Amino acid sequence: MTSLTRRRVLKTAALAGVGGVGLAAMARLSGWAAAAPEPVVLKTAKIQARFMDIGQTRAMARLSGWAAAAPEPVVLKTAKIQARFMDIGQTRDVLTYGEAGMPPVLRMKKGEPFAARLVNGIDDPTTIHWHGIRVPNKMDGVPFLVQPYVYTGDHFDYAFTPPDAGTFWYHPHCNTLEQMGHGLTGVIVVENPNDPKFDAEAIVNLRDWRLGDDAQFIQQFRPRDAAKTGTYGTVRTANWLDQPQFDAPAGGLMRLRVAITDVTRIYAFRVEGGEAAVIALDGNPVPQRFAPDALLLGPGQRMELAIRMPDQEGAIVSLGDIRGTKPKVLATLRATGSSLKRDLRDLAPLEANPVPEVDLASAKHIALSLSATAENVPSDSICGTLGYSFWAINKVPWPGDTPDPTAPLAELKLGKNYVIDMENLTPQAHPMHLHGMSFKVLSSSTRQVQPVISDTYLMQPNEKVQLGFVADNPGDWLLHCHIIEHQKTGMTSYIRVV
Repeated sequence: MTSLTRRRVLKTAALAGVGGVGLAAMARLSGWAAAAPEPVVLKTAKIQARFMDIGQTRAMARLSGWAAAAPEPVVLKTAKIQARFMDIGQTRDVLTYGEAGMPPVLRMKKGEPFAARLVNGIDDPTTIHWHGIRVPNKMDGVPFLVQPYVYTGDHFDYAFTPPDAGTFWYHPHCNTLEQMGHGLTGVIVVENPNDPKFDAEAIVNLRDWRLGDDAQFIQQFRPRDAAKTGTYGTVRTANWLDQPQFDAPAGGLMRLRVAITDVTRIYAFRVEGGEAAVIALDGNPVPQRFAPDALLLGPGQRMELAIRMPDQEGAIVSLGDIRGTKPKVLATLRATGSSLKRDLRDLAPLEANPVPEVDLASAKHIALSLSATAENVPSDSICGTLGYSFWAINKVPWPGDTPDPTAPLAELKLGKNYVIDMENLTPQAHPMHLHGMSFKVLSSSTRQVQPVISDTYLMQPNEKVQLGFVADNPGDWLLHCHIIEHQKTGMTSYIRVV
């Protein structure tokens, strides 16, 4: 009779495998047995999971036992309303997201999923661009280049996770001059729970309106102005109001977030009545804080101020624009209550955003020149045209929103380092905005600059600047002037990251 030793049992089990006799049964024949392990429960379940930029994929088997709930989308429905900007009466044909008033301030959280549904309730096609947020390419809102138009009555679902905290904004990228000029510009705050503590916060959306004496819209642009600095509005507002006032604790620290959502105006900011420091520009902390003394910022740019309120109750701090011949107070802050006696110097720094550091030693240089042109009248398109070409990048004016755009300015390799050597050959300023990625300001030929991280740089006349970045976001990314008349008359192009 063959005896079953432990060695023979193990050898037999190895030959049998999990589909054969089984180790536990064989072991019992030899008089020994290991305790049976606790069974792993594999329960199939239907969930949602993200495999594509556009959203969640349903019906994934939940073998691992976890699932992230999709956020409830914020519904942004475009609408035509009336609003009062002048004493004479209501202005018709104002555009907004929602049912009344200024587009809502959208609050997101750094590193947490966000979803929005754009519902088009106006007569023209539209989209939403999330200005300054490093979104996936298909969420960027540029017609033809990355997404289809959203026609009247249709909707489009946006879903992304903002990687950076800071102040950003949202606006259409179709019929931009008219839709933005009539009101479709809103502010975004991406919150970071690690931010230092403030005693109050206010958000200011700066923009003009081109209205006649009867408070109704007049022609949005004049060709002779589009060929120069752009066509300015006739009524200036902050949060759709004339000089709104915000309360803040006396002696406390106020965080003032300011977004320039106007289509043309460049501002020179100054704060009077209180101690103020710039703590962030274009969504990113500044390397060294400084006072906003005639700080120049253009359309598309944002700043965050830390303001130490006066100790005396009722004292006023004003934010003003001192550029040009008609300085204007934009908004005021009023001190309330007993003084908190806080010190601006005690404010901890903002946490840096996870923007990859450019390696200058290995960076490839890309030469870009901004110039005037009279070539190539832009093609007509559903997203509109101004009918003129006044501007160009690398001598090529943008043909408009068409299914056959020009070739990209450059084709970049994903993960590689680049420096844009940009030269402004014109006597006008141009706030140049890059979609999808952030850059570091490296040098300027006309002024000393901090190495700030940004998505929009205000090019001065005849300035040369170097902007360094890592091509870390694949897709086709627009680069354009954010004076919208300049954008729509040629100063637009794109880069491709593959």
